[in-house]
Amino acid sequence: MAENSMTPSWLTGSMVALVTPFYGGKVDEKALKRLVDRQVEAGTSAIVAAGTTGEAATLTEDEHIGVIESCVKAAEGRLKIVGGVGANVTRDAVTLAERCEAIGADGLMATTGYYNKPNRAGLVAHYTALGEATDLPVIVYNVPGRTVTDLSESLVAELSQLPTMVALKDASGELDRVARHRLECAEGFVLLSGEDMTAVGFNAMGGKGCISVSANVAPEHCARLQRACAEGDYTEALKIQDQLAPLHDAMFADASPGPAKYALSKLGLIEESLRLPLTPCGEKARLMVDEALAGLDLH
Repeated sequence: MAENSMTPSWLTGSMVALVTPFYGGKVDEKALKRLVDRQVEAGTSAIVAAGTTGEAATLTEDEHIGVIESCVKAAEGRLKIVGGVGANVTRDAVTLAERCEAIGADGLMATTGYYNKPNRAGLVAHYTALGEATDLPVIVYNVPGRTVTDLSESLVAELSQLPTMVALKDASGELDRVARHRLECAEGFVLLSGEDMTAVGFNAMGGKGCISVSANVAPEHCARLQRACAEGDYTEALKIQDQLAPLHDAMFADASPGPAKYALSKLGLIEESLRLPLTPCGEKARLMVDEALAGLDLH
């Protein structure tokens, strides 16, 4: 396989799929800066802004770009900012990509065209158009549980040959795919877990990190886990993973990012506000979050 020379060295370790805080129905810029600063202090490698966990589907285009730009400004170069450019119309994804590049984002993350269920030719054309629209490195995001479209191993291998497609965020939950991707994708193509609970196993099989929901709440723990994996200390990584497991479960005990926002509100970092059709999480999820926070001594 050919080598992808565009792969950035920072595409590794603990990365967070950041929530978008709201206050009074609008994006809370002050809270967003608090969240970015907290991730910097925790040792997070990169922030994915305006992705699924960032409620991108409920944002206007200007809000979407505004969230990413606010993260870029708050980061001040201390960590990398990846802009979510998921859209079910390719032209909209291209527009988002062009605007992300203009405001100084370090990279992009792009889902398949959700809801439309495009075929292989359509998916290749979608990602090719993104790659031609910008020089930024692109993380291909496979999340079939949300988009209904699953990227096969052979299709990911084909996409990895495109110059700006440098990584895959795999939220399929199927660890056997990691081995196949390693064998079939371009040399240097980075594999990232999109499932917190499988992050350690994913890395053991050749992954380089995780784009995490739990890192919103426990960024230091997630960063330590990823460092342990990078150092080959899987005994320590498993110890941390066991500590984090209740939080991982809690984050999806109700519609995400409801539990994450509840946890962050408990920590005094944001208001517990979501946009319809998303609503605050129910009592069961709240109890699970409370127990997870207590177990991690987060308060």
